[in-house]
Amino acid sequence: MSATIDIEHPAAASATPGPLLKRRRHGMSDRAIAWLFITPTIALLLAINVFPLIWTIQASFTNYRANMGWLKVRNVGTGNYSDILSDPDLWAGMQTTAHFVFWSILFEVVLGFGLALLVNRKFRGHSLWTTIILLPMMLSPAVVGNFWTFLFQPQVGLFNYVVSFFTGIPPSSFQMIGDVGLAPWTIVLVDTWMWTPYVMLICLAGLRSIPDSIYEAAEVDRASTWRTFWSVTLPMVVPFLMLAILFRAIENFKMFDMVNLLTNGGPGSLTETVSITLKRAAFEKWQTGWSSALAIILFVAVFGAANIYVKVLNQVKRR
Repeated sequence: MSATIDIEHPAAASATPGPLLKRRRHGMSDRAIAWLFITPTIALLLAINVFPLIWTIQASFTNYRANMGWLKVRNVGTGNYSDILSDPDLWAGMQTTAHFVFWSILFEVVLGFGLALLVNRKFRGHSLWTTIILLPMMLSPAVVGNFWTFLFQPQVGLFNYVVSFFTGIPPSSFQMIGDVGLAPWTIVLVDTWMWTPYVMLICLAGLRSIPDSIYEAAEVDRASTWRTFWSVTLPMVVPFLMLAILFRAIENFKMFDMVNLLTNGGPGSLTETVSITLKRAAFEKWQTGWSSALAIILFVAVFGAANIYVKVLNQVKRR
C-alpha cells in the first residue's frame, strides 16, 4: 500500500491544518491581529491630538498662567472669550490675516494655474523646468524665511539691488521689511513664491484628468482655443482650483513661522497676524488661559468655514 496521501481528497486536506486554522486554535483571528497592530497607533494619535484639545478647552475657561501653576487658578467662565471678541487689537490682527490670506491665495491661484497650463504642454526640457518650479515648496518655511530675510537686507540684500537696477532707487534707502507700506506685501510675496508650485500641482492634476475625447469633440465643432478654454478647460479644473484654495486658506490662516522670521509682526504691529498675537500671549505674556480661548475661537472659525466651503465644493462637483 502506498503511503502517499492524495491532497485532492477532502479527508487528506482536512488532515493538514492551514494557517487560518492554526491561528484560530491559538485564539488569534484576522480581526484581532489587525487591532493588535493599529491599537498603538490609535493610542498615540489620541494622546497627541485629543488630550491637548481637551486640556486647551479646559484652560480657556480659567485664568491659568503657565508660569504660576494650577494652585492659583480660578474659573472665569466665558470671560476670556468675551474679552477676545471685544478686543479691537485682535480684530486688527484679523484684518491683517485676512489681507495676507486673500492676496496670497489670489496670486498663487492665478500664477499656479498659468504655470500648470504651461507645464501641461510637452516641450523640450519639460521635466527639468517642472523640477525647478517645484523646488520652493520642497524647502522648510524656516529656511525660506531666513533666506528671504537675507535677500531683503538694505545693505547686502540682492533684492534691493535688483529693484535699484530697474527703478534707480539707491539700495540702502529701500527697505522692504521695515517700510510701512511694503512690509505687508513682503509676506505675500514670499508665500506666493513658496506655495505657487503647490497650487500648480493641483491644477496640473485637474488638467490631466480631462479626457482627450472632449478636446477632440471641441475641435470637430471648430471651437477656437479661447472658446475651448472657457467652455472645457476652466469648468473642468474649477473643482481642483477650489480644493487648492481650501488647502491654502487653512494653511495661511494659521501661518506663523514665516511671518515670525520675516517681520515678527513689525514694523510696530502692522504685520501682526492672529498667530503672532497667539504666540505673544502664550509665550511672552504667559496668558495661557486667554491664549487657549483664542486658539479655540480660531479652531471653530476655520473648522466652520471649511465645512461650509466643502459643501459648496461638493455642489460644484455634482454639476
